[in-house]
Formats: sequence, structure tokens, C-alpha cells
Amino acid sequence: MPGNFYWDLNTKYRYRILTEAVREKVEEDLRRLCAWKEVEVMELSIQSDYVHLLASIPPKLSISEFMGFLKGKLAIKLFKSYPGLKKKPYWGNHFWARGYFVNTVGMNEELIRRYVNHQEQLEKQEEKQRKGYDPFEG
Repeated sequence: MPGNFYWDLNTKYRYRILTEAVREKVEEDLRRLCAWKEVEVMELSIQSDYVHLLASIPPKLSISEFMGFLKGKLAIKLFKSYPGLKKKPYWGNHFWARGYFVNTVGMNEELIRRYVNHQEQLEKQEEKQRKGYDPFEG
């Protein structure tokens, strides 16, 4: 029986590079790679500097193996599609941050689905609230 997992994957240095065409390419390739490995994408949210993914992974596939595969293949495809990314001195051959967050999903699956679906809206609200806030005033 497959297990449901939640992933949080960041770009290297949290650079906000996953915008417009790059975001579309990441989503397209991520879904294709997941299908190839028989991983069902249940929810997906791509922000400008990270990816939230709720997926069902078959028991024959280890999570760490899958994450290495996913990060590696996505980076290779992005560098081929956008060679300018590789020329930046801070990228080198690495697109994603070194680690990732993963957690099994059980009774709180619906809560995680809502979180993934509404993450972009929440981030925009928090950003608006932070504008004009100076921790050194007052």
C-alpha cells in the first residue's frame, strides 16, 4: 500500500527563481517524473523559492532515493532549458538547497492539503503585513 508524504523543497540560497516559465517547466517536469516513478501527485504548490508537494509514493521506492532522483533530474532539465542559470556564479551545478523536508501524512492529510493549496495566499498576506514593520522602531 502506498504511503502519503509531504515534501518541502527549497531552491539554493532561497533565490526566487521559480517564476513564470521556470515555474511552469518545474511543474511539468515534476509531474512527468513522478508519473514515471509511479508517484501520485495529490497536491502541488510552487512558490518563487520553494515547492510544496503532497504525494503518494509506492512502498518499493525509498523516499531519499526518490528525492535524489527528483532534485537531480529537475536541476538537469532546468539548466538545459535555461542555460543562463548555470552561468551565475552562485549556482554552479546546484539548483536546489542541499536538504529537504519530508513527513508522513496520516490523520492530518486534509490539513496539509489545505496548507499546500493556500500557501501562496498566506505568503502574500504575511508579506503585506511585514511591509512597513521596522523591528528597531519604538
